[in-house]
Amino acid sequence: MTNPHQNVSFASNGRTAHGYLATPSGSGPGVVVIQEWWGLTDHVADIADRLAAEGFVALAPDLYGGHTTHDAQEAARLMQQLPVDQAARDLSGAVDYLLAHDSVTGSSVGAVGFCMGGKFAIVLAAQQGDRVGAVVPFYGLPSVADTDFAGLTAPMLCHFGEYDRSISMDAVAELRDKIQQQSEVRPQIHVYPAGHAFFNDQNPAAYHEDSARTAWPRTLDFLRRHLT
Repeated sequence: MTNPHQNVSFASNGRTAHGYLATPSGSGPGVVVIQEWWGLTDHVADIADRLAAEGFVALAPDLYGGHTTHDAQEAARLMQQLPVDQAARDLSGAVDYLLAHDSVTGSSVGAVGFCMGGKFAIVLAAQQGDRVGAVVPFYGLPSVADTDFAGLTAPMLCHFGEYDRSISMDAVAELRDKIQQQSEVRPQIHVYPAGHAFFNDQNPAAYHEDSARTAWPRTLDFLRRHLT
């Protein structure tokens, strides 16, 4: 199965992976954009396009091999078939691809992820060390007990919704505390008056415009400050 957004292929974890690449008019820092559990959707491609318009080289890997869905049960099944550690290893190929790309500046890339992709972004940064220079998870939380943060060096900016029924503020605090215990990173955590997936403007039931409009410039500023 192919996804209409696929426009590049790259080696990843012993196989060929596909994704959507959006480039600026010149050169710029690389950013891996990691999908929600719905797949490489129009929304994810749009985020990559928005980053490219701001001067970043943005790659959104297709972690589902062409599949997308709008059904929560199907999305849950697809996500369960993709263990976090495996996904992070697959995403390492995206880091390789960007760092080797002629238009990418600097020796590290950013990782921005949403929901499922948010937790993958955190684990990727922990696995990749200084090859990831900034990580921005939106409402994504890996298993704190099962994740080793000792390799994490990237500055972290986190966006969470106060009314997210799937992620408690206690869990966010647990994540922060373990990261600070195991690494030198001190996460910046912003909490918004919104629920889960508040940044997804193609999901009217979840989208919270004020929160999204606040989180986006914070994200751009953070990436610009930490990626060179």
